[in-house]
Amino acid sequence: MKILAAMSGGVDSAVAAARAVDAGHEVVGVHLALSRMPGTLRTGSRGCCTIEDSMDARRVAGLLEIPFYVWDFSERFTEDVVDDFVAEYAAGRTPNPCLRCNEKIKFQALLDKAIALGFDAVATGHYATIIDGPNGRELHRASAWAKDQSYVLGVLTADQLAHCYFPLGDTPSKQLIRAEAAERGIQIAQKPDSHDICFIPDGDTRGWLDERLERTPGEIVSDSGEVLGTHDGALGYTVGQRKGLAIGRPAPDGKPRYVLSIRPVSNQVVVGSKEQLAVTSIAGGRYSLTGEPGFPLDEAFACEVQIRAHADPVPATARLVEIDEATRTEQHRTEATHEVIVDIDLDHAEPLEGVAPGQSAVLYIGTRVIGQFTIDRARSAEPAVAA
Repeated sequence: MKILAAMSGGVDSAVAAARAVDAGHEVVGVHLALSRMPGTLRTGSRGCCTIEDSMDARRVAGLLEIPFYVWDFSERFTEDVVDDFVAEYAAGRTPNPCLRCNEKIKFQALLDKAIALGFDAVATGHYATIIDGPNGRELHRASAWAKDQSYVLGVLTADQLAHCYFPLGDTPSKQLIRAEAAERGIQIAQKPDSHDICFIPDGDTRGWLDERLERTPGEIVSDSGEVLGTHDGALGYTVGQRKGLAIGRPAPDGKPRYVLSIRPVSNQVVVGSKEQLAVTSIAGGRYSLTGEPGFPLDEAFACEVQIRAHADPVPATARLVEIDEATRTEQHRTEATHEVIVDIDLDHAEPLEGVAPGQSAVLYIGTRVIGQFTIDRARSAEPAVAA
């Protein structure tokens, strides 16, 4: 096959490209320039897609003796990932920019260009597995769940999956990848993994948002509506937050209060007990499937749901339904007509905690990724309590 290897400058994508070459494919390397700030440099393990990363990717391509290019996707990245990130926070949601980058950049913009240029597939260093199932290609977890990255790939569609190549899915540990890189003479074998949001390399999300969004003071209220205090801007709060509420008086039971939700229209921060953070049901739209599931989605089906990249999957029951206007919240997108409802199987799992609108929920059956949706609302196991 003719393979376009997306080379981030990290060890995973370097070994993925090397394995594609070893497999006899015609491989071309490409690094995605996602920022137009030429002075951007990596600091330790913070950030990615920097000038330093592009140079590392170029050196690996030279070692593998494959053609190498840098493609400027900075404008598309700004529109589809950065601007979306800002808009989601402005709407009181907590977005996942890594999923949006996979959805809009690595497996849409990049894949579309690759196919237009005659490539058969795009290879990346993600830890996930693709198998041929009875209804077409299926996305599955990697062999090692500790390194599994199928969660951030849950946004892939069946058409995109048909042109994906994940050479690392069967490798049981990152240590083996680093050892293989060293044996191949790849100088970045011990390069730290990137973390944090790549366009906020210092990790100060609140400070970064303050430069782009105006803070509007508002009320801190109980879930029953009693005003308990004021805030200087709802975007500075996250679901599950305990510190920094500055209410000035304790709850009647003397226990700490936590942020339960953010109401963007009324600009209110809702607080309550820790017990009220326990969620037994989530629902949301902006859903997609990784392939033909083989069963009707409008009938309840057993699955597992995962709400964070490194969270444990939780047994649940899911179904696709029309949105009941009586349950539509400020977090629902106005154009949404259907949503996925997921009820946690409380006989086999504890309630979820710290669930925020804007997070992505990925559904699994066994190791297979069925699809994903963006959480719009969550139902607590605990009823409202007095303020």
